[in-house]
Amino acid sequence: MKFDTPAGTNPIDRETVIGKPHARIEGPLKTTGTAVYSYENHQAAPNAAYGYIVGSAIARGRISAMDVSEAKAAPGVLAIITADNAGPIKTQGFYVAKPLAGPEIEHYHQAVALVVAETFEQARAAAARIRIDYVRTRGAFDLAATREGAKPHRRQPDVHTGDFEKAFASAPVKVDATFTTPDQSHMMSEPHATIARWDGDQLTIWSAQQIVGWARRDLGNKLSIPQDKIRVVATYIGGGFGGKGSICSDAILAALGARAVGRAVKVALPRPLMPNNTTHRPATIQRVRLAAGRDGRLVAVGHETLSGNLPGGGPEIAAAQTQLLYAGANRLNLTRLSTLDLPEGNAMRAPGEASGLMALEVAMDELAEKLGMDPVELRILNDTQTVPDDPGRGSPTDPQSASPNQGPQDVPGRPFSIRQFVTCLRTGAERFGWKERSAAPGARRDGRWLSGVGMASAIRGAPIIPAGGRVTLARDGGVTVESNMTDMGTGSYTIIGQTVAEMMGLPLDRVVVKLADSNYPEAFGGGGQGGAASATAGAYAACVKLREAVAAKLGFNSADAEFVDGEVRAGNRRVRLAEAAKDGPITAEDKIEYGDLSRRFEQQTFGAHFCEVAVDAYTGEIRIRRMLAVCAAGRILNPVTARSQVIGGMVGGAGAALMEELAVDKRFGFFVNHDLAGYEVPVHADIPHQDVIFLDEVDPTMSPLKAKGVGELGISGVAPAIANAVYNATGVRVRDYPITLDKHLRDLPQIT
Repeated sequence: MKFDTPAGTNPIDRETVIGKPHARIEGPLKTTGTAVYSYENHQAAPNAAYGYIVGSAIARGRISAMDVSEAKAAPGVLAIITADNAGPIKTQGFYVAKPLAGPEIEHYHQAVALVVAETFEQARAAAARIRIDYVRTRGAFDLAATREGAKPHRRQPDVHTGDFEKAFASAPVKVDATFTTPDQSHMMSEPHATIARWDGDQLTIWSAQQIVGWARRDLGNKLSIPQDKIRVVATYIGGGFGGKGSICSDAILAALGARAVGRAVKVALPRPLMPNNTTHRPATIQRVRLAAGRDGRLVAVGHETLSGNLPGGGPEIAAAQTQLLYAGANRLNLTRLSTLDLPEGNAMRAPGEASGLMALEVAMDELAEKLGMDPVELRILNDTQTVPDDPGRGSPTDPQSASPNQGPQDVPGRPFSIRQFVTCLRTGAERFGWKERSAAPGARRDGRWLSGVGMASAIRGAPIIPAGGRVTLARDGGVTVESNMTDMGTGSYTIIGQTVAEMMGLPLDRVVVKLADSNYPEAFGGGGQGGAASATAGAYAACVKLREAVAAKLGFNSADAEFVDGEVRAGNRRVRLAEAAKDGPITAEDKIEYGDLSRRFEQQTFGAHFCEVAVDAYTGEIRIRRMLAVCAAGRILNPVTARSQVIGGMVGGAGAALMEELAVDKRFGFFVNHDLAGYEVPVHADIPHQDVIFLDEVDPTMSPLKAKGVGELGISGVAPAIANAVYNATGVRVRDYPITLDKHLRDLPQIT
């Protein structure tokens, strides 16, 4: 099915099932503990052995000797996999770090061996008996120290528009501020985990993978296995946030271990191994320069960002969204990348926007204060309905959201497909009670608590990726849909089921949804805020084919046929849907592909976040009191699952603002707090009631469903809204995230 013109009226617009607050259809399985996650597929691998990964004890250097003899002789040990016997492992794929090191070491806790034994305990005990001698070499672990050697990167070309330096220097009101954001870990509930089993030359993995197609591709490439010999199953995923975008060491080593011992092997990363062995959100150093006339209109917008990565890795594109959010004639946008010998930096929920807005949106508040303007009104004043000076280089994308239909943009000043940014700001200000805000920092006190409010804008790309689906009408009139889309708790099962139910005129409970198996049609997967819009469009395309087949079988003109309440109707004629399948099930499969709409229109989601905090005047402790998000993200397919996505993002934003930080040991090159005892994340007591408002919106340039993703919009802008609220409460501006009490305690207002 080709989608190359904006969508007109179609069956989705009835919204009898789509757009309604249906509970998750897999909810009963999860709440009763009967949902089977990757590591729990005991029936698929009833005689599985267990693998335990040994991580490197150094960050940079080489293995000079490894003695595995004592480990091999340990009870229950079946095999030990190292670089010496694993065979060649290639590096191409979404993740660039080598899943198995030797003799060269790239980063701390890089896998150097896998011990396979009859039980997990035996594998772990034997792993401790491997003797490894290392030769440590000097590494680069300090981002700030690498600034001079940093280089541009192809993913985010430099932008020089107008005469930025002259405009900035001559402007009457300006801000020049530097911000730092730390390395952060995904810390999802479910660890990286895989079961691998070989049946002859056919490899099956049950693995926690956000994007099944990428996992299959990368597994095949790294191990030189034809993709048609690989099956990937990821039925349920206990959180990913970008950290399970494709295969990591658990999947590679499980496959190698299973091949070595001739039976299924289970590998799960222990929690302390995850931050250093897998990927993380890289730290940034960002300089934001904003200049405005005394009327508040921006005349110069500059954003420079530095991040680091392993060789071959990409930058955190933290400056990308700055090119799209506000108007301004003179612009400078620079992204620089350093080589670091820390674990790989890669996608984490809203890569780019989440970090970049932590700088830009605080700088906007600083500019508003200098202008004596309300922060909301300053943002409204600088709205734009076209891309500010589109230089023909394409929309900012990240590896999670990259898609074949998002190539170079060649129409300067192209319009946004729909941009209700100002409505988000005004709606949020009204609902939050923004007019009651005290503009003077530190002016409100509630006993020992200093209180303040803050806000920030939100923007996040709306990628759409070609996707397919397969639907089958059964004899009883029910429909089964199959797609390799995944569900990380995001609601994919439900919204895909709703799509099929709407198209086929059925209640949701008459649709069976099967996901996350590479044997099903390709539908991208969960990532980059592109999964929901893409996978539902694929299901739509398959349903169009099924409707045509059913209409033909029943003697209807497909253009006139309506599918309503389990019937096919046209004029005065009505036939039960099941009648079409009385001679046997009818299956239809199709894929939706896109034309140039994403080149003609800038497709984004927008929002506004508002927050109230209280700061203890004695201790500096920060407490969030209330949060509000207003989102414009196309048609909301299910307000329950969409709200869950947004409030989850808001929790992540609160963590980024106030506590989340991987502490780097700059002497030895590793993340010190590599477990949940040391890496702090928000808990229930940290998060108050959260309100979410979805604007009424459809975007016909996206797909026939006119929908977009929303999950990553929920985190974009949250951290700076909290930071701005802390400043409003205390008068102390902290530009180094997270905002911990030690960074502002000595500068808090005097206690009287």
